[in-house]
Amino acid sequence: MNSEFKDLNLHPQLEQAVAELGYTTPTPIQSAMIPLMLAGKDVIGQAQTGTGKTAAFALPVLHNLELDQSAIKCLVLAPTRELAMQVASAFYDYGQHRRARVLAVYGGQPYARQIKRIKKGLDVVVGTPGRLLDLIKRGDLDLSGVQTVVLDEADEMLSMGFIDDIEAILNETPSSRQTALFSATLPAPIRRLAGKYMRDPQSVTIERKHMTVASTEQRYYLVNEKDKLAALTRLFEVEEITSALIFTKTRIGSGKLASELTQRGFFAEALNGDLSQGARIQVLKRFRDNQTKVLSATDVAARGLDIDDISHVINFDLPQDSESYVHRVGRTGRAGKTGIAITLITPAELWCLGRIEKYTRQKITKATLPTPEAIQQHREEKLLNQVDMWLKRGRCNREHEIVDSLVAAGNDPLEIAAVALKLARAEEKQRPIAAISKVRDIKSGKQRPETKRNGRNNGYKPGKRSHETGMVRLKIDRGKKQGVRPQDIVGTIASVADIPGKTIGKIFIQDHDTLVDIPERFVSNVFDNASDILLHNKPVTVERA
Repeated sequence: MNSEFKDLNLHPQLEQAVAELGYTTPTPIQSAMIPLMLAGKDVIGQAQTGTGKTAAFALPVLHNLELDQSAIKCLVLAPTRELAMQVASAFYDYGQHRRARVLAVYGGQPYARQIKRIKKGLDVVVGTPGRLLDLIKRGDLDLSGVQTVVLDEADEMLSMGFIDDIEAILNETPSSRQTALFSATLPAPIRRLAGKYMRDPQSVTIERKHMTVASTEQRYYLVNEKDKLAALTRLFEVEEITSALIFTKTRIGSGKLASELTQRGFFAEALNGDLSQGARIQVLKRFRDNQTKVLSATDVAARGLDIDDISHVINFDLPQDSESYVHRVGRTGRAGKTGIAITLITPAELWCLGRIEKYTRQKITKATLPTPEAIQQHREEKLLNQVDMWLKRGRCNREHEIVDSLVAAGNDPLEIAAVALKLARAEEKQRPIAAISKVRDIKSGKQRPETKRNGRNNGYKPGKRSHETGMVRLKIDRGKKQGVRPQDIVGTIASVADIPGKTIGKIFIQDHDTLVDIPERFVSNVFDNASDILLHNKPVTVERA
């Protein structure tokens, strides 16, 4: 294995960019993949999130890039717009000294802006399958000059129903192209895709980490969805947090949570795809320097974050799969230190808990949230400890003079002390202890709701409510008469709302509308992004059934 990036024989401008970004040692997948791609080989990389696979394909692509050409030379397909933005940002960072022209294209953005950039000339296009195919059909995206195609997170694109779109896009590229496929798993459809479109691919598999570190204390709190923020602020009152990384399911959610925490007296910053690279670097620097103790982030935005002294990882929203849980939790309890992993779970999500425990082979302890009385007691104990510490230090000369003057003015010393303590506790008013509603505890042994996506009701009558626990039925005003297919629904909602396609439940496509079951925890996601949902390039109306 190569010990440093300089051993990979990359272009000096790429070595400079990597060094400026603070990387010196390539990860295993980078060491294995980069030489193969530099040699022009087709490759299959099987690796989980957080292994450094973006650099594993971005660096060799940029090395082989023929600059100042009019044709697009590299096409990267990604399942979600957030990942597309992240990959495009990585290409830009690594290729900054090579002046690589990079563009991310995805649904929900005006066509005109993207088309204008394409006409100006690009080296690398990173996009979601739906928007890429739309641009191809419109005649605005010419892929005839593409030399390298990268399929990133291919299994996730499969679960979102994009397989037909991917094949259509690949058929628009030259057969002589180099193809790189990256996937955490290799189900049969992905293997068939590789067999059809790849030439003697070289495979690299990075061993998956199934176990979380033993030095991490894992616990969960059962709360109603609407009480998550209240629960989190209660935990912040009593936990000894030196630095906390909080995970949310969307970039909108990460920004909102950071704002809500700051308003309640717990300063936090967001790390998500909306940040420019410069802003991202500054946010991470403040977090590393302990100027910011709390960071609210999405999984995609937190990729590449390598900090050894995170005391708490908090799953504000449950991760999409067990592997993501392991990767999140692995960010604490590092470098010989202990760490704490906290997960907020709603009753409808309890079935996920058993799945995670089975995967990690570790028990996650159920814990009870601190009561208002316990929080008040903790606040007072903390104040008394601070007072006791300063009494022992005895460095309060100027304060003694102020007290003497107040006593000389006729004030009682005990009253002066009481007022001083009251002033010291003034900031507690920013932190009201919100009430938390009672939770109906559902047994965690419940099986995962069955999902059906073939557009038929399979014996179920499509009513206004879902038959599956934890699912909410939504109605979309497009159906069979408008040519809607199940893969259109899964792919569009998953991509635009940034939710895992495999979590979408039953789909009932009727003549003029479609009913689709969405996990309760993702419903707000769908509505937040409803204006960006397009079916066959036309906006739709989404509402509760």
